[in-house]
Amino acid sequence: MTILDEIIARKRLEVEQRKATISVSSLEQMPDFKRQSLSARDAVQDLHSTGIIAEFKRKSPSRGIINDWADVATTTQGYVKGGAAVLSILTDEPFFGGSLADLQAARLANPETPILRKDFIIDRYQLLEAKAWGADLVLLIAACLTPEEVIELSIQAHDLSMQVLLEVHDEDELDRTLTHTIDLVGVNNRDLKTFTTSIDTSLRLVERIPDTFAKITESGLHDASTMLTLFRAGFDGFLIGEAFMKTADPAKALSTLVSQYTINTTLSI
Repeated sequence: MTILDEIIARKRLEVEQRKATISVSSLEQMPDFKRQSLSARDAVQDLHSTGIIAEFKRKSPSRGIINDWADVATTTQGYVKGGAAVLSILTDEPFFGGSLADLQAARLANPETPILRKDFIIDRYQLLEAKAWGADLVLLIAACLTPEEVIELSIQAHDLSMQVLLEVHDEDELDRTLTHTIDLVGVNNRDLKTFTTSIDTSLRLVERIPDTFAKITESGLHDASTMLTLFRAGFDGFLIGEAFMKTADPAKALSTLVSQYTINTTLSI
């Protein structure tokens, strides 16, 4: 059993437990459920956007504890002040140390910024949770869903006025699951078997993604020159978390990277 298999097996149990705890009608009565969602796609593709989707992540299966002291509200506000276009909040607790409370805290602290619920979405109930707790965007991971599930869940997300980021790791996943009901396509540079990262994955797949989708590159992004290379290749956005969260001041790390990226971009014109 791979770590992804383990996560999904645990997630199925977790979702059933939460269904028994909080009803759908209770979720639908939460204040944010009727909130008009913000467009993450517009945010990353805006002419003046950094394209950065800044992630709040406490730990991961591959790295262990990354940052267990940062405050969600303070960090995400710092991200936005530093130039983040979109926020990504991990809500998986067993493997990533996140929670729906983190999502809610980020939403309250950043009312005008699109927020991604980063989790392993396998059930419509999780979409309802995402909407109720303040998300504008949800992640669908091709590696743990069938093409039919991707279509079904993405349509249901749209019905809730949320956008969808489809994450793929290789050509097969992209060709198998890409559908017009997706808004953004993320290429994860991390190999699920070895956990090594290489931007060659993004550079290889970018031309296979139609321009009708916003193109996002994920994992292994640590410096401005790498971002510039990927921007030139055709990517609109960059999902970055660990590079920020492993520092003493994640928001300052983002601000520094944005400054370096802006200088490099200007010099390359």
